[in-house]
Amino acid sequence: MDRIHLWGLLVVGIILLFFSLRTPPIKDKILVFLLKAYFSSFFGVIVVEAKLLEYPVRFLGKYFEASILFEYFLYPTVCVYFYQTSYHSRLPGIIVQCVLYTSALTTVEVLYEKYTNLIEYHRWTWMHSFASLFLVSFSVRMLMELIHKWGQSTG
Repeated sequence: MDRIHLWGLLVVGIILLFFSLRTPPIKDKILVFLLKAYFSSFFGVIVVEAKLLEYPVRFLGKYFEASILFEYFLYPTVCVYFYQTSYHSRLPGIIVQCVLYTSALTTVEVLYEKYTNLIEYHRWTWMHSFASLFLVSFSVRMLMELIHKWGQSTG
Protein backbone atom coordinates (compact mmCIF):
# COMPACT_ATOMS: atom_id res chain seq x y z
CA MET A 1 0.00 0.00 0.00
CA ASP A 2 2.88 2.39 0.75
CA ARG A 3 4.27 1.89 -2.76
CA ILE A 4 0.87 2.85 -4.16
CA HIS A 5 1.04 6.06 -2.10
CA LEU A 6 4.48 6.80 -3.55
CA TRP A 7 3.28 6.30 -7.12
CA GLY A 8 0.17 8.37 -6.42
CA LEU A 9 2.30 11.18 -5.01
CA LEU A 10 4.53 11.03 -8.07
CA VAL A 11 1.55 11.35 -10.41
CA VAL A 12 0.09 14.24 -8.38
CA GLY A 13 3.50 15.92 -8.35
CA ILE A 14 3.88 15.62 -12.14
CA ILE A 15 0.42 17.12 -12.67
CA LEU A 16 1.09 19.97 -10.22
CA LEU A 17 4.47 20.72 -11.77
CA PHE A 18 2.99 20.74 -15.26
CA PHE A 19 0.30 23.25 -14.27
CA SER A 20 2.73 25.44 -12.33
CA LEU A 21 5.01 25.88 -15.33
CA ARG A 22 2.25 26.98 -17.71
CA THR A 23 2.41 30.65 -16.73
CA PRO A 24 5.28 33.14 -16.55
CA PRO A 25 7.77 33.75 -15.05
CA ILE A 26 8.86 30.24 -16.03
CA LYS A 27 12.59 30.93 -15.57
CA ASP A 28 11.97 32.03 -11.99
CA LYS A 29 9.86 28.97 -11.26
CA ILE A 30 12.51 26.62 -12.62
CA LEU A 31 15.14 28.42 -10.55
CA VAL A 32 12.95 28.10 -7.42
CA PHE A 33 12.45 24.39 -8.15
CA LEU A 34 16.19 23.77 -8.59
CA LEU A 35 17.25 25.86 -5.58
CA LYS A 36 14.71 24.13 -3.38
CA ALA A 37 15.81 20.70 -4.55
CA TYR A 38 19.43 21.60 -3.89
CA PHE A 39 18.89 22.95 -0.38
CA SER A 40 16.39 20.32 0.71
CA SER A 41 18.61 17.49 -0.51
CA PHE A 42 21.55 18.92 1.40
CA PHE A 43 19.60 19.14 4.66
CA GLY A 44 17.75 15.89 3.99
CA VAL A 45 20.98 13.92 3.78
CA ILE A 46 22.19 15.38 7.08
CA VAL A 47 18.92 14.53 8.85
CA VAL A 48 18.80 10.97 7.51
CA GLU A 49 22.50 10.27 8.09
CA ALA A 50 22.17 11.53 11.67
CA LYS A 51 19.36 8.96 12.09
CA LEU A 52 16.89 11.63 13.18
CA LEU A 53 14.33 10.11 10.86
CA GLU A 54 14.19 7.46 8.18
CA TYR A 55 12.21 6.56 5.10
CA PRO A 56 11.61 2.79 5.30
CA VAL A 57 9.68 2.69 2.00
CA ARG A 58 11.10 4.93 -0.74
CA PHE A 59 11.95 5.10 -4.42
CA LEU A 60 15.41 3.76 -5.27
CA GLY A 61 15.89 2.60 -1.69
CA LYS A 62 18.96 0.61 -2.70
CA TYR A 63 20.78 3.79 -3.63
CA PHE A 64 19.31 6.55 -1.46
CA GLU A 65 18.56 6.69 2.25
CA ALA A 66 16.56 9.90 1.85
CA SER A 67 13.21 10.33 0.15
CA ILE A 68 14.22 11.50 -3.30
CA LEU A 69 10.57 11.84 -4.27
CA PHE A 70 9.97 14.42 -1.55
CA GLU A 71 13.31 16.21 -1.53
CA TYR A 72 13.93 16.42 -5.26
CA PHE A 73 10.41 16.61 -6.62
CA LEU A 74 7.37 17.12 -4.34
CA TYR A 75 8.78 19.74 -1.97
CA PRO A 76 10.30 21.80 -4.80
CA THR A 77 7.02 21.59 -6.71
CA VAL A 78 5.02 22.86 -3.73
CA CYS A 79 7.55 25.64 -3.32
CA VAL A 80 7.00 26.73 -6.91
CA TYR A 81 3.36 27.29 -5.93
CA PHE A 82 4.48 29.17 -2.82
CA TYR A 83 6.64 31.39 -4.98
CA GLN A 84 3.84 31.86 -7.50
CA THR A 85 1.23 32.83 -4.90
CA SER A 86 3.60 35.13 -3.02
CA TYR A 87 5.13 36.72 -6.13
CA HIS A 88 3.50 40.14 -5.60
CA SER A 89 3.36 39.95 -1.79
CA ARG A 90 5.23 42.10 0.69
CA LEU A 91 7.22 40.54 3.53
CA PRO A 92 4.29 40.02 5.96
CA GLY A 93 2.27 38.29 3.22
CA ILE A 94 5.23 36.13 2.28
CA ILE A 95 5.67 35.06 5.91
CA VAL A 96 1.97 34.23 6.32
CA GLN A 97 1.93 32.21 3.11
CA CYS A 98 5.13 30.43 4.10
CA VAL A 99 3.52 29.47 7.42
CA LEU A 100 0.44 28.17 5.59
CA TYR A 101 2.38 26.10 3.05
CA THR A 102 4.71 24.80 5.77
CA SER A 103 1.74 23.89 7.97
CA ALA A 104 0.12 21.93 5.15
CA LEU A 105 3.34 20.05 4.35
CA THR A 106 3.97 19.31 8.03
CA THR A 107 0.40 18.06 8.53
CA VAL A 108 0.70 15.69 5.58
CA GLU A 109 4.08 14.47 6.86
CA VAL A 110 2.67 13.80 10.35
CA LEU A 111 -0.22 11.83 8.86
CA TYR A 112 2.16 9.80 6.70
CA GLU A 113 4.40 9.19 9.72
CA LYS A 114 1.45 8.00 11.79
CA TYR A 115 -0.35 5.85 9.22
CA THR A 116 2.30 4.58 6.77
CA ASN A 117 5.87 3.35 6.58
CA LEU A 118 6.93 6.17 4.28
CA ILE A 119 8.54 8.13 7.10
CA GLU A 120 9.55 7.25 10.64
CA TYR A 121 10.59 9.78 13.30
CA HIS A 122 13.39 8.78 15.67
CA ARG A 123 14.81 11.90 17.30
CA TRP A 124 12.63 14.17 15.20
CA THR A 125 9.25 15.79 15.72
CA TRP A 126 6.74 17.70 13.66
CA MET A 127 8.23 20.91 15.13
CA HIS A 128 11.60 20.07 13.57
CA SER A 129 9.87 19.48 10.25
CA PHE A 130 7.92 22.73 10.49
CA ALA A 131 11.00 24.77 11.40
CA SER A 132 13.24 23.27 8.73
CA LEU A 133 10.60 23.48 5.99
CA PHE A 134 9.82 27.08 6.94
CA LEU A 135 13.47 28.13 7.02
CA VAL A 136 14.36 26.53 3.70
CA SER A 137 11.21 27.80 1.97
CA PHE A 138 11.57 31.31 3.34
CA SER A 139 15.29 31.42 2.57
CA VAL A 140 14.81 30.46 -1.06
CA ARG A 141 11.93 32.94 -1.40
CA MET A 142 14.14 35.74 -0.02
CA LEU A 143 17.00 34.62 -2.25
CA MET A 144 14.65 35.04 -5.21
CA GLU A 145 13.88 38.58 -4.01
CA LEU A 146 17.60 39.35 -3.99
CA ILE A 147 18.01 37.87 -7.46
CA HIS A 148 15.18 40.09 -8.71
CA LYS A 149 16.69 43.20 -7.14
CA TRP A 150 20.09 42.35 -8.56
CA GLY A 151 18.56 41.73 -12.00
CA GLN A 152 16.73 45.05 -11.93
CA SER A 153 19.82 47.00 -10.92
CA THR A 154 21.99 45.47 -13.67
CA GLY A 155 19.38 45.19 -16.41
